[in-house]
Formats: sequence, C-alpha cells, structure tokens
Amino acid sequence: MRKLILLATALAVAIAIPTTSSAAEAKPLPSKGCGTTPPASADQSIVSGGLTRTYRLHLPEGYQPGKPYPLILVFHGRGKTGAFTEQFSDMSKLNAVVAYPNGVLDAENKQAWQGAPYSVKVVDDVKFTADLLDQLEATTCVDRSAVYATGKSNGAAFTGILACTMADRFAAIAPVAGAFYRLSPQRCTPSRPVPMLEIHGTGDNTIPYDGDGSRDLPAIETWVRDWAVRNNCQLIPRVTLLGNDVTTMTYDACRSRAEVVHVAVTEGGHTWPGSDASSGPGYVTQTFEAHELIGRFFNKHRMTR
Repeated sequence: MRKLILLATALAVAIAIPTTSSAAEAKPLPSKGCGTTPPASADQSIVSGGLTRTYRLHLPEGYQPGKPYPLILVFHGRGKTGAFTEQFSDMSKLNAVVAYPNGVLDAENKQAWQGAPYSVKVVDDVKFTADLLDQLEATTCVDRSAVYATGKSNGAAFTGILACTMADRFAAIAPVAGAFYRLSPQRCTPSRPVPMLEIHGTGDNTIPYDGDGSRDLPAIETWVRDWAVRNNCQLIPRVTLLGNDVTTMTYDACRSRAEVVHVAVTEGGHTWPGSDASSGPGYVTQTFEAHELIGRFFNKHRMTR
C-alpha cells in the first residue's frame, strides 16, 4: 500500500471525512426546456455524428417543469450499459435530472467510450456529449450552472476527457475506478479549473491503483495530483480517515475554489462503493455510499457565467 500508507502516516489525520456543505445560494441559469413537458419515456435517442445514439433518462421524484434541477451525466464502463449502471450506482436517488448515455460497440462488440485503446476511433464522444447536453437542456428544466459528470472505469476516464475539453459546460466531475489511459499526445488544458472527486480501490485488479506501464495506465495518485497542479492547488493534501478502510486526500486552496479530492478504499476492488448490486469484481466497501458523497461534492460546486 504503497505511497498512500506512508503519506497517511506522515501527515496529521482526523477520523472523519469532512462534511460537505451545499453551495452558496445563487441564482440558477434555467435551460430552454424549463416550462415544457418533459419526455414521457425513460429511453431516449439522439442523432450525433451521423449515428443514432441512445441514453436512459431519469427525472427526480416530483419533477416540476418550471424548476431548474442539477443535471448529471453518468457514463458506464466498457461492455456495460446506462441502464445497468443506473441499477448499481444509485445516482437516480439524487434530486437531479440524471442521464445514462450508451457508448458505441467496439471491435469486441462491447460498448465503450473515447480515450481507451479499444474505443472506436472514428466516433467523437465529446461531440455526442455536447449534442446530448443541448437536447437535455432543450427538453428538461435544468440549471446550466449545475451540470456534472460521473461514471465508472472507461466511463470514469471519459469524464476526465470532458473536463479537459468541455470545462465550459461541466461544473465538476467525479470518476470512480477510472481507466485513465495516457494515449493522446495533446495536453489537457481546460478553459477553467474543474473541481474533481476521484474514488478508487487500492486492491483494484482491473485498473491497478499503482498503475500499469504495459497498458499506459498512470498511478491513480499521480493522475489526481496532476489535476491538483492544473487547478493550482496546494500540493500537500489534507489526509483524513473514515472507518478502517477509507482514506481521503484533499487538495485545497485551489484557484477558483476548484478543489481536488481523492478517496482511496483500502483493498477496494473495481467496484462502486456502497452498492448493494453487482458493480464489478473485488471488495465493495459499505463505509460510505458513493452516490451520496458525489452528490454532496457536486452540491458544493456551481459555475458562474
């Protein structure tokens, strides 16, 4: 365990993840869809890049067409679907409009997202995401200053690409068990600092916590620290512990308050913390619920325009 244990020992620790507070009250930016009748079906489609793409849409309980809600995009892992990810992630429990897009089938007939060695190179998932946001903002009532992205594995890594390329549209991201392949020669230069919460298991055998040079996968702590550098944060993280199996490293004092938080689950597998449904191989901590932690993090961060 690695650098994590050494770092946790070297720094002062507290026995709790800090409570997150809601973002200061600010006037929402209503989308064009406010006041209109939302789609009746959960399964939706959109044409992007000449392809018909699909996604699953969830509206919060008691949805009001005139009230702007946060919008969360949730990206599945390779070979999975939006509907499957909805089942184990519990993201639909949050008081938000939540969309679960589906990737395009790769050469092995598995749905995947841009940025991985197996993804379909001719598919522009960044453009698809922009088109999807346009459609969601036109058909549902969302707050354009409170748009977020999360996902697992290949889908989690794609949220990092979105933060690099679409920082003007996403207020924050929260990848879980991300497969952050370093394939692109282009540098990540977001137009604004993007707050980021990253969750990963130290016992993940699918996407190793310490990285995998043979697959060009960086160590997770290195990937997180790179975001702290991008956001001009203080580079000595504040370390806190929760229970016996969760360590949180928070990089704060960042530019534009774009904090970077890393949550490491000791011996955690390629899984979604807190899930009661199957989310992947390995140990699933029940010390915290990922969807609740992500929801609190998102609530802290809104874009100003």
